[in-house]
Amino acid sequence: MAHDNKCRYNVITMVRTQISLTEEEYRAAKREARRLGISLAELLRRSLRTTLPVDEEKPWMKYAGMVETGDASSSRRIDEVIYGQKD
Repeated sequence: MAHDNKCRYNVITMVRTQISLTEEEYRAAKREARRLGISLAELLRRSLRTTLPVDEEKPWMKYAGMVETGDASSSRRIDEVIYGQKD
């Protein structure tokens, strides 16, 4: 967790990697990323998140960076957004 004078924020460490795709895979992935309005890298990260096993202690991580509710206050109601109706 990092701090500055005004806010606190999490620092996410990214590892750069290289993959090989066929031309058709690359074109299809670029089209889908463009359709979603995200980068190719984000499309690939999201795809991995849906494929990799979820850490049972952090089930919300499956949705990290993917939840789009259209509700500007959803970050204050994250449990409700992820787990459903709050008791």
